[in-house]
Amino acid sequence: MPTSKFFQLFLILLFSALTFLSYQNEKRNLDTKNASLLKQYAEIINKEKQWQGSGESLYKQLQPAVGFQFFQYIDSNDSGNNFTRGTLQTNNISPLSPLFITDLADTRSLLAGRLQVKLSNKSALSQTITRFEYHLMIIWSSFLLISFIYFLFTARQKSSIKYIANKIEDLGNLSFDAIEHSKIKREYNVVIQSLENSQQTLKAKLNELQAVNEQLTKTAFQDPITGFGTRARFTEKLEQICRPQHKEVGVLFIIKATELGTINQMVGREGGDDYLARIANEIRAAFKSKPQTLCFRISTADFAIVLPDANLKQGVAIASVLSTTFSEYQQQVGTASIAHIGLVPYLQDSDPVSLMTLADTAVSIAQTLGPNSYHLQEELTGDELFGESRWKVAITELLRRRSIKFYVQAIRPCRNDVESYKELLTRFYNSEGKVFPTTTVIAMAERHGMSGEIDKLVILNAIRLLIESPKITGLIGINISAASASNRTFVSWMKNILQQQRHIAARLIFEVNESGMQTNLSATYHFINELHSVGSRVSIERFGHGFTSFKFFKEVRPDFIKLDHSYTQGISTDPQNRFFVKMIIDIARKLGIRVIATGVEKQEDKIIMEQLLIDGLQGYYIAKPTPLIQGGKSEAMA
Repeated sequence: MPTSKFFQLFLILLFSALTFLSYQNEKRNLDTKNASLLKQYAEIINKEKQWQGSGESLYKQLQPAVGFQFFQYIDSNDSGNNFTRGTLQTNNISPLSPLFITDLADTRSLLAGRLQVKLSNKSALSQTITRFEYHLMIIWSSFLLISFIYFLFTARQKSSIKYIANKIEDLGNLSFDAIEHSKIKREYNVVIQSLENSQQTLKAKLNELQAVNEQLTKTAFQDPITGFGTRARFTEKLEQICRPQHKEVGVLFIIKATELGTINQMVGREGGDDYLARIANEIRAAFKSKPQTLCFRISTADFAIVLPDANLKQGVAIASVLSTTFSEYQQQVGTASIAHIGLVPYLQDSDPVSLMTLADTAVSIAQTLGPNSYHLQEELTGDELFGESRWKVAITELLRRRSIKFYVQAIRPCRNDVESYKELLTRFYNSEGKVFPTTTVIAMAERHGMSGEIDKLVILNAIRLLIESPKITGLIGINISAASASNRTFVSWMKNILQQQRHIAARLIFEVNESGMQTNLSATYHFINELHSVGSRVSIERFGHGFTSFKFFKEVRPDFIKLDHSYTQGISTDPQNRFFVKMIIDIARKLGIRVIATGVEKQEDKIIMEQLLIDGLQGYYIAKPTPLIQGGKSEAMA
């Protein structure tokens, strides 16, 4: 039957329309009930505008008249009156619940505080879904019945349809055998004509399909965040430009996104992806006049750009533009830098390993020149210091000049009986006053065995700052490396320094990464005992990142633990994560250890952590890092 497809489509559209009308009617009825519920609540709560007292009492007073899914009262003057009950997340009572999502939230200020509620319409929603399910059953049962009757009428066409289906399969295998018209009912002549036309068209399209297949292969090797080629593609291109018979010359750029680790830790991986995507867009804009440019993301934070048929002067001009745009982006986001650029020439018959060594050297030198700097390296002559050796010189100069500045990020306590603290964040500068990438400085210092000297510089400057700045009050957290904390000589030096300033030592909390401390539990135990003996305290950061956390928990007994940010992100949608965090908090409380959540970026995460009775919160939603202020000016320890 020529109209069979149209008839089936008509049935689907008809019954879909009936379904939609039924849904619209039920949704409209539910909205009316919800509006009535909100109006009823508004009338009740307007009578309580002058409320002063505990949130729990207000909840008990309102609960008989109005059902609440979520209730939170925050007293402006007395946190003891605060009260939270329920959750903002709606539990679906049926697979159809998402079709009837309604927002019955209300937030208003009372005389002594702020009330945020989300009303419960579970009864009305359940009735609505029940009626809608009944309508669905009637509508689609009718559809199935009509479809079945239609199927019976078309069963006699089965042989013709089967033959046509086989011919279609043959087309997929590029088989173009002649069609036997005797096996086809006359009603399908139009289809047969289409099949014959398709055979002819497919033959003509074979060459085009090969080209499309090549394009699809390229797409499969594309980085999803930046849209650039992957490392595998870059490796192929690198081998190509280094072949002896290849005559291409040009410039190779290596761009290192030096702040990716910091951004991932502070604002989450979504923020890190946005950061990488923004860098990729800036790269595209800088190279838009060079359509032959090939861009690749070759590692987590590294990009490679191949600019063929270009000289070094053109490459430097583009690098200068990129440096400027990175600096503008830096001003927007407030990071220490955005990225560093190294560029090198490539010639016919280059060696891939030597070329990449040269490029890595260029970007390493760029990192020592200040934020968003670029460096051109034409060749390795042996007369200058390169890469990691240059970093050793830079760190030595940094130590000599004491070129650091302090930023501070507050940790907000969640209970009145919790004593929280502010974390000092260190920024390092070169001789020209330009900031170094912090993570690179720490990594290079550890690689050259200089992390202890860096930690000593930070500790001494922090102590001097607190002595000279009496207006800076409260507990202060200082980060030191796990290598230093495990070094008994360094710990003895710390103890000696702190014994001379016991009033300052009592205000210091030393933060150490958990993964570095787990490798030597006896050294960790010694480190904590020595600091406790002079009145200082210890905080273990990124807790829960390793597999031996609970053994570590029990044996070394730090004063604070800071949960790895991965536990905070998405906790509002992950019940297993909430259970695990609650278990850590309960065990820590029994041992007298305070638990701090890091990476708090959303209100939902904050509310859940507070409901789990966490001791403190840290993250961009709570407070961003700011320069430490002394006497109205930023404190620079240079």
